[in-house]
Amino acid sequence: MSFDDRRSLFQALLGDGRPLLALTGIALFASGGFAILQSLTGHLLPHDSHALGMDAGGLTRAANAQLTLFMFHDRVAFGGTLLAIGAAYWWLSEFPLRAGQAWAWWAFAVSGFTGFASFLAYLGYGYLDTWHAVATLILLPIFLAGLWRSRRSIPGRLRIRQSWRTELPAEAGAARHGRHVFEACGLGLVLAGATIVGVGMTTVFVPQDLAFIAMTRKQIGAISPMLIPVIAHDRAGFGGGLLSCGLLILIITRHAPLTRSFLEVMALMGLFGFGAALGVHGAIGYLDFTHLAPAYAGLLLFLAGWALCVRAYRRAAKGQSGAAAGA
Repeated sequence: MSFDDRRSLFQALLGDGRPLLALTGIALFASGGFAILQSLTGHLLPHDSHALGMDAGGLTRAANAQLTLFMFHDRVAFGGTLLAIGAAYWWLSEFPLRAGQAWAWWAFAVSGFTGFASFLAYLGYGYLDTWHAVATLILLPIFLAGLWRSRRSIPGRLRIRQSWRTELPAEAGAARHGRHVFEACGLGLVLAGATIVGVGMTTVFVPQDLAFIAMTRKQIGAISPMLIPVIAHDRAGFGGGLLSCGLLILIITRHAPLTRSFLEVMALMGLFGFGAALGVHGAIGYLDFTHLAPAYAGLLLFLAGWALCVRAYRRAAKGQSGAAAGA
C-alpha cells in the first residue's frame, strides 16, 4: 500500500477550517460559562480589583451592595451571549458549513467581525481589560485561519449578498411566519446591542440603572477613577455580544431549513441569552419594568417564532410519515 500524503503539518493542523471555527465556538462557550460562574462567586477578576484599588467587598463598603451586584449582572448577561454564540458557532461548523453553504460562512464572518471589533470599544471608555485583550489575541488568529481555510469548502465565489439572499423554497403558514418573527427578534437584538455599545462608550448608565444603584454618576465616579471605565467595559462587552447574537439569529433563520438541529440550537441560544439576561435581573432584584420591557418583548418574539417553527416542522414530519406509509 503506497502512502503519498503531500500535506504539510501546518495544512493538516488547519484542516478544512471547520475544526478551527468549532474551536472558536467552544472557546467562547467556555468563556461565557467562566464569566457566569466567576460572577456567582461574588469576586472581581484580579486585574479589575487592581484597576479599582479594591476587591468586591471593598467596593460594597465604599458604595453599596447594589453597585457591586450591578457590575456582576452585566457580566452574567455578557456570559449568556457568549454561551449562545458558542453554541451557534459549533452548529454552523458541524451542519450548514459542512454541507458547503455559503451563508454559513458569512454568518461566521459577519458576527465574528462585529464581536471582535467590539473589543475596540475600550477606546471610548479608556479601560483596557488585559485578560480580554490576551483572549482576543489568541482566539482571533484561530478564527481568521478557520475562515480562510473554510472558504475552499464553499462551491463558487463568496459574495456578501449570500448572507441575505436565500435559496430556500417558498414557505407558507407557520414556517414563513415563524421565520419572520425570528427575524424581527434578531433585528431587535441588533438594535439593542448597538444601543448598549453606544451607551457603554458614552453615558454608561441609563436613569433606571442609577435608580437601582441609588447613587449618582458623580458619586460612583468619586469611589475610584477607574470604576466607571470598568463598568463601561462590561456594558460595551455585553452590547457587542448581543449585537453578534442578533446577527446570527437573522442570518440563520433566513437560510437554515427547518431541521431538528436548527430547532435545538435556536432553543439553546434563547435559553442561554434570555435566560442569563433576565434571570440575573431577577436574582439581584433589578426588576424595573421600563428597563426590562425590550427584553420581555424580545423573549416573547423568540418564543413565538420558535413555537411556529416547531409546529411547521412537526407538520412536515407528519406529512412525510404519511406519504411513506401510503407508498
